[in-house]
Amino acid sequence: MSSQSSLFQGVWVPLVTPFSGGAVDGGALRRLVRHYAAAGVDGLVVCGSTGEAASLDDAEQLAVLDAVLNEAGRLPVIMGLAGNHQGHVMQRLSAFGTRPLAGILAPAPYYVRAGQEGAAAYFRCLADASRFPLVLYDIPYRTGTTLDTATLLSLAAHPNIAAIKDCGGSLAKTLALIADGQMNVLAGEDLQSLSTLCLGGTGMIAAAAHIRPDLFVAMHQAVRAQQLDLARRLFQALVPVIQLAFAEPNPGPLKAQLGRQGLLSDELRLPMPAASAALAARMDAAVAGLNRLYPCQ
Repeated sequence: MSSQSSLFQGVWVPLVTPFSGGAVDGGALRRLVRHYAAAGVDGLVVCGSTGEAASLDDAEQLAVLDAVLNEAGRLPVIMGLAGNHQGHVMQRLSAFGTRPLAGILAPAPYYVRAGQEGAAAYFRCLADASRFPLVLYDIPYRTGTTLDTATLLSLAAHPNIAAIKDCGGSLAKTLALIADGQMNVLAGEDLQSLSTLCLGGTGMIAAAAHIRPDLFVAMHQAVRAQQLDLARRLFQALVPVIQLAFAEPNPGPLKAQLGRQGLLSDELRLPMPAASAALAARMDAAVAGLNRLYPCQ
């Protein structure tokens, strides 16, 4: 496995984007970066789906990225890059190239359903042009394109494609990518984080790790140390929070809980809805129960 691939392991948090009065809240964003760095996470992802990237214009995305980079210090940062206009995507990739990134997280072009050949050509174009390693984002229920195992194995051979965020929904595909060993496999579905680690995946990009990130870090460390009983106990304790984080459209439940913790204002941009009061109360109870089991340090 290449040295660039070895970077993509452990617990990565796909940051929410805080808003206040309709604008990006830079102060809250920097506060989040400090919070997750102190929790010991391995990296941050900016402007992914959890970060409401689709509701940010190009200038806002760069402002969010720069704010995170200025606060992150040595903590690695991946930037999300999604689109279906090739020229626009390449322009944005060029702009990102002036920043000190760890990688670029890219899904297949959404809506257009380019098929296997078209999607593979798109990813190779990005990988050829990028200054930074590409992390494939296999998430067919958002893009409309299901990437076949053969397509992903072919892409894994590209020298600048280093990892995959695996939301593909296929255990057989996950196993094949891990066995192939040409790129790191990061769990993208939080409920599959422990199973992916135990199968040989190298880490996770976990939205639910916004809440008690220290326990996600401890779970990953337990697996690496072959302390599987401990890893299972931690995971089982986290399951109610993970389930509630996705019981309504993400990142509404996460922002509700982070707002209660005083880390940001519980504000989203349309069309994303805020979490319902009932869901927020259930999340409060789940987090309180988790904190009783594993008190915050």
